[in-house]
Amino acid sequence: MNNLAGRIALVTGAGTGIGQGIAVALAERGAKVAIHYNSSADGAKETLRRIEAFGGDAFIVQGNVSNKEEIDRMTAAVADRYGGIDILVNNAALQLNRDLLDYTPEEFDRVFNVNLKGYWQCIQSALPYMKSRPNGRVILISSVHGKRPSDFDPVYAMTKGGIKMLAREAAIELAQYGITVNVIEPGAVLVARTAPKQVEMTEEERKAHEIRFRKKFPLGRVGLPKDVASLVCYIASDETEYLSGAAIRLDGANMLL
Repeated sequence: MNNLAGRIALVTGAGTGIGQGIAVALAERGAKVAIHYNSSADGAKETLRRIEAFGGDAFIVQGNVSNKEEIDRMTAAVADRYGGIDILVNNAALQLNRDLLDYTPEEFDRVFNVNLKGYWQCIQSALPYMKSRPNGRVILISSVHGKRPSDFDPVYAMTKGGIKMLAREAAIELAQYGITVNVIEPGAVLVARTAPKQVEMTEEERKAHEIRFRKKFPLGRVGLPKDVASLVCYIASDETEYLSGAAIRLDGANMLL
């Protein structure tokens, strides 16, 4: 297990799903964690409860990542409490599940302002607190839809494609400070909002379902928040000091089918 003792991490969107898993895993490895949320207050409290249950060090910060003033307030709060920022995990995202021509201009701007502009603004805001510290890590949570089109939310997919180029450009510019920038592109991940409902099946139906599932997911399951969290912790460690500007697909080979 990668040792992150003494490192300071800010995880956006840490009140639910993947972000919650990342925050808990970083704390388990010794990092001090700022748990960001925008509207999931109860979820952020649950993340904090889970971390404090094993003696981890964390606190909660709130803010809208599409608003630069709120982001600046958030990063300043982390630096005031812990003395700086070593690890920035941009995870907060918005997905409206609209067809391309059904989007309104306001909805389009809203998704881009959170998913892409928000990531850029968080990097910009955290940089003054990261560049004077050694081995900074910026980790951007994207999606396999940064590689292939989405049939459920094309504007969401567009933002995920943009995240890859943001990481590449930032990796070049931030290298002078010893900061690496990398992207994780998860496939389907089982979180509360996507958990399937229990359906009664006959044995024959169950076997047919498993065959269809195996054809779509070669490892026999979808991803879990802990899968993404483990990769985040590895990238955040000292073992990846030469990894920068990379985009790592994490989908159990699903996209190969």
